[in-house]
Parts: sequence; structure tokens; C-alpha cells
Amino acid sequence: MAWVVLVVAGLLETVWAVALEASKGFSRLVPSAVFAVALVLSMGGLAYAMKSIPLGTGYAVWVGIGAIGTAVYGMAAMGDAATVARIGCLLLIVSGVVGLKVLH
Repeated sequence: MAWVVLVVAGLLETVWAVALEASKGFSRLVPSAVFAVALVLSMGGLAYAMKSIPLGTGYAVWVGIGAIGTAVYGMAAMGDAATVARIGCLLLIVSGVVGLKVLH
């Protein structure tokens, strides 16, 4: 159960990162509200998961999911460059997260 919560919390990290950018410095109400709610839920999920998942593993998985999700969203929806090198770096993050889970 903790791993499922951690994955959802990591996905919510992507949501709050995207909402933060869309809020334009907290000058837009709806994205600012989405940011706040997603941030609280993401941190709450991380806190819950870390009750039974080691600190380093849990935090790395959470950050990895958020970073990968945000980067993929940027490439798919925001026109960020999707070069072979960038995708290769994202695959390195995925392999590190998987390695931490497997070696947990």
C-alpha cells in the first residue's frame, strides 16, 4: 500500500510543478489553487509512505517520478526539446529509481 501511495504522491509532484508554472508567479487563481492542493496531497502521501519505506529510497522514488513526469509533460505539451540525450538521461533516472526499488 505504501508503494502505491508513493507513486501517486510522485505523480502529484508533477501536477504541482505544472500548476506552479501555469500560475505565473501565483498571479492566476485556479492554477495556484491546484498547486496548493496537489502540493499538500503529494507531501502527505510522501510522509505516509515514509512510515514504512526507507527515507533515501522513498524520497528518491518520489523525486524521480515527479522529475520524469514533469520532463515528459514539458516535452509532450510545452514544446521542450525531446532529444536523444534528454530521453537517455530520463531513462537513467528510471533505471536508478527501479534499482532503488529492487535493491530495497
